[in-house]
Amino acid sequence: MGMHFAPHIPKPESCPALVLNADYRPLSYFPLSLWNWQTALKAVFLDRVAIVSEYDREVHSPTTAIKLPSVIALKKYVRQPRYPAFTRFNLFLRDQFTCQYCGSNEDLTFDHVIPRSQGGRTSWANISTACAPCNLKKGGRTPKESHMQPRRWPYRPTTFELHENGRAFPPNFLHESWRDYLYWDSELERDA
Repeated sequence: MGMHFAPHIPKPESCPALVLNADYRPLSYFPLSLWNWQTALKAVFLDRVAIVSEYDREVHSPTTAIKLPSVIALKKYVRQPRYPAFTRFNLFLRDQFTCQYCGSNEDLTFDHVIPRSQGGRTSWANISTACAPCNLKKGGRTPKESHMQPRRWPYRPTTFELHENGRAFPPNFLHESWRDYLYWDSELERDA
């Protein structure tokens, strides 16, 4: 027989912790730096993180009750690399999940702007996000030959740029205790 929870009390599995670096900025925005409740509590007990905010939800051992952390900050700063890894996900994030030829965000793939058959390399500077129809239409031709110029020529982004792009795609679940740490430096709306 499994454990049962009252309907108004969230299950521990639905209580991830937002992980901040030692400077109180998220380790990453997209995907959002989250740890499950077990990993967060283990880090608390190992004194690797400070609890910044907690859920109302508690977990119990035979001798103690502890509130689950909703926001934690690393005690040691993790230096972010200047440039991100060249991955499909980071490429899509650089291009903000839009085809660089038509602006669609459906059926995305990637395109060698200068085709490999013409010496184009698989690198940040030659790969753009493209929807499948545009990729098929462009084929193995250059932008000039296909009369299809990318809206923005591909480039190598910095990790900071990808973090900024990631902030435009908030996750499905945002606990209210996270908002101050995710968007604290966003421009405030002005009165009309």
